[in-house]
Amino acid sequence: MKNFNLIVLVAMLLFGCKTMDKSPTAVGSVELNKYAGLWYDIASFPMRFQKGCHCTSAEYTLMPDGYVKVLNRCRKGSYQGDWSSITGKASGVEGSNNTKLKVQFFWPFKGDYWIVKLDDDYQWAVVSAPKKNYLWILSRNRIMDDTIYNHLITTLAAEGYDTGKLIKTPQQCKE
Repeated sequence: MKNFNLIVLVAMLLFGCKTMDKSPTAVGSVELNKYAGLWYDIASFPMRFQKGCHCTSAEYTLMPDGYVKVLNRCRKGSYQGDWSSITGKASGVEGSNNTKLKVQFFWPFKGDYWIVKLDDDYQWAVVSAPKKNYLWILSRNRIMDDTIYNHLITTLAAEGYDTGKLIKTPQQCKE
């Protein structure tokens, strides 16, 4: 009986340690040539720089030197507000099969960009960071199908994300 109790205790400790690991798991691999292009921000954890943004998008362009050019833009204050944008660059983290990138908008600072969910046809993606303190749901279309969105929310909540912090991005702008 002592050995059984010890086995149960060890199993509980091992299982408990795994559930305490809150880092997101990236998808298996990302083909950057398929990931490149225009993405719309469907919902995200609000960030300071996104305050007052409407019609937020990110455009990724593969560069000959191996980097990915990142252009983030939005309309500030309203659907008719002035465009605000920032350009940065991203590079893959060695050994991550392009699922984890380092993004830099201001030298020397780099941030984590982990692709944690990705549609097989590259029509939607979920991006986070190691501590799950950032979260973006992206789509190739301005509006995401409610069934897909709700499934992602349910899945992310089960994986420990505080989905109550997600704010949908207004995307009704006319270009």
